[in-house]
Amino acid sequence: MLFEKILVPLDGSEHSTRALEKAVQIAKKIDGKITLIHVYLVSQSAITPMQVSRYVQAIRKQGEIVLAEGEKRANGEGVQVEKLLIMGHAVEEILKTARKGNFSLVVIGARGMSKIKELLMGSVSDGVTKHAPCPVLVVR
Repeated sequence: MLFEKILVPLDGSEHSTRALEKAVQIAKKIDGKITLIHVYLVSQSAITPMQVSRYVQAIRKQGEIVLAEGEKRANGEGVQVEKLLIMGHAVEEILKTARKGNFSLVVIGARGMSKIKELLMGSVSDGVTKHAPCPVLVVR
C-alpha cells in the first residue's frame, strides 16, 4: 500500500505540529502507521560531567514531552503511533531511521525551532528532502 509507514520528525515547533496533522490525515485515509521521531543533540562545551548529565536529562525530558503531545494528537484522531527518542544529528538520524524502517513517506515541517541553527547548518527539512530514501512531504 502506498505510504503505509509514515515517519514524522517532531521538534515542538508549529511547523512540525502541522506536519503531524497532515500525516494523521494521510494515515487515517489509508490505514497507515505513523512513527514519531525526536532527535536531540548534546554539545559538550566547557561544562562538567555532572552538568552534562543534567543537561541530557533535561533535553531528553523535553523530547519525551514533544513525543507525548504528538502521540496524544494522533491518538485523538484514532491513529496509533510508535515513538522514537534518539540522540544524534537530526538529519542523519532521521535518514537512518527512514532507511532502516523502510518508511514509505516522511512528513516534516518546513522550519524547526531554531532559525539560527538552520542558517548555520542548513535546515533539517532540506537535508532530509535531498537524501531521503522515500518521498518527503514538507509542510509549511
